Amino acid sequence: MYSLLLAIIYIAFISLGLPDSLVGAGWPVMHQDLGVPIAFAGIITMIIAGGTILSSLASERITRRFGVGLVTAVSVGMTAAALVGFSVSDSFWMLCLWAIPYGLGAGAVDAALNNYVALHYAARHMNWLHACWGLGASISPFIMSFALTQDLGWSSAYLIIGVVQAVLTFGLLLSIPLWKKVNPLTTADESGKHATHVPLAQALRIRGVWLILTAFFAYCALESTAILWASTYLVTDRGVDAATAAAFASLFLLGVTAGRFLAGFFADRVGDRWMIRRGFLTVGLGIVLLLLPVQTTVLALAGLVIAGLGCAPIYPAIIHSTPVNFGRRNSQAIIGVQMAAAYTGSTLAPPLFGALSAGTGMWIFPLFLAALMLLGLLMSERLNRLDPGATADAAAP
Repeated sequence: MYSLLLAIIYIAFISLGLPDSLVGAGWPVMHQDLGVPIAFAGIITMIIAGGTILSSLASERITRRFGVGLVTAVSVGMTAAALVGFSVSDSFWMLCLWAIPYGLGAGAVDAALNNYVALHYAARHMNWLHACWGLGASISPFIMSFALTQDLGWSSAYLIIGVVQAVLTFGLLLSIPLWKKVNPLTTADESGKHATHVPLAQALRIRGVWLILTAFFAYCALESTAILWASTYLVTDRGVDAATAAAFASLFLLGVTAGRFLAGFFADRVGDRWMIRRGFLTVGLGIVLLLLPVQTTVLALAGLVIAGLGCAPIYPAIIHSTPVNFGRRNSQAIIGVQMAAAYTGSTLAPPLFGALSAGTGMWIFPLFLAALMLLGLLMSERLNRLDPGATADAAAP
């Protein structure tokens, strides 16, 4: 049963990643069919991000009330309904409407599954879990490409993935008893006290929480900025042709995914703290290669791939270390806030860099990434100096 539940969790995270690349992959056609400016894609993603942040913040109360299995099934069902809704939408306002349940479902399942794996599984599984998300995010553009090249229309891609999500929802509903049998949730914390709801304000008062939230914000801001702007930087400032730049920009995301698969093989031996530290330092090495003022573009391209590999273990290690840093009783509440910080960083940083580069030039791209890398490394190292026992008990009323 242990292996079966783990397989279900992996599949759920592949499913979580599937819709994430659809809007970007299909928007060049979608905005024309809907008769809206191309910039309106930002409205859709902002609505999704807003719903995700709200459900992440509420995840502790919801998960404690209904259990991880039911929350996961319902959340995936909400995204399935939203994707089917996207497929039948013939106006922009309908997309905005369906983006609401999509965001709410994605945030709840993300926080619930991350906490469940952090509590009950080894670090290697957390890395492989997030590699599964990258696998799902990499598959969906091919589904959109297939739908468009076969003249099926962009709506067919949403329908295909919506049906996949609906089938998964049915399977998750059947698996609810399995979650309770394999890893029954305890009602007590480490000290034996009754585990009650941890309010948001109380979670934020725990010593060290703001350090990890800042580190998580910085990491996700760095990752999303690199994904969106790396290709443009390579073309405008390093003289790389557009086709090569696009290929290496995609390799950044593939590097993150492949790096997480590889990290899983030694994450248990190395430990979460070293994974975070080495990840940020490897990102720093990649940024240095991007910055080197040399004529060849080989170092810049290699730097982008190295930065992607460095990013790979940071997100899983931060999540997996949460119960150790702040206590099992507090982990669901704090992981929910961490998810909110992550989505806030990934939502705000790319447009912020776009506005900044419009005034300074695209040459500032590596410096922007370097600032985020240093911020994340500094905050995570400051957290490492705190006593884990003190942070775990700091929220006691």
